[in-house]
Amino acid sequence: MNTTTLETPPTTPSGYSSLPGLMSLMTGDEKHDAAATSTLDALWVLYDRVLRVSPGEVDSPGRDRFLLSKGHGPMAYYAVLAAKGFLPVSTLPTFGAYDSPLGHHPDRTLVPGVEIGSGSLGHGLPLAVGAALGLRAQGLTDAAVWVLIGDAELDEGSNHEAIAYAGAAGLARLHTVVIDNASATHGWPGGIASRFEAAGWSATTVDGRDHEALYAAYTQPHPDRPHAVVARVEPK
Repeated sequence: MNTTTLETPPTTPSGYSSLPGLMSLMTGDEKHDAAATSTLDALWVLYDRVLRVSPGEVDSPGRDRFLLSKGHGPMAYYAVLAAKGFLPVSTLPTFGAYDSPLGHHPDRTLVPGVEIGSGSLGHGLPLAVGAALGLRAQGLTDAAVWVLIGDAELDEGSNHEAIAYAGAAGLARLHTVVIDNASATHGWPGGIASRFEAAGWSATTVDGRDHEALYAAYTQPHPDRPHAVVARVEPK
């Protein structure tokens, strides 16, 4: 059981070039290396250029929310959080240890900036829908909600209920990033983006390693509709 919480460090390395080194500090979950590396570029562009959240704003009501539904293989997520100052770099080598806050799934009670504790695939998008509804009900219309899911999570019916509801409800502050590494059991005519578009979402498909393409997709206008970015990634 993880028992140690983290204090935000005063200084940390920053920049995309530092991420491979930060990830190399975490060992012991090599079977999920591909799950981690497939999310690295999408996560970095979000935290570096899009999300309105910082280590000093993790409890601010008006902050953007990021929910990691694809929580297995969280090494890339921890590396990005460390590079951005949410957690100390010195904690990374403890990844997966008994008394480490850095578990094999992120824990919101132990790691600053983590919004949900991940676990069963398919729960992150429904939680993001609830977060977007809650923020709208409170009048916090500037706060955006982002959720990152894997394409295989679309095998779970809970996601399709969330997709249908969010489109009908016009949750324009909801954004979904789908990491598409061809691991889903089922597919859709026209690709994953078509599934979202059929439910009233704005959707676009990009190279999940191309930072400029990711940024353009993340910031694409989508008035009165939720937005999905399908990031195609070939496993390294």
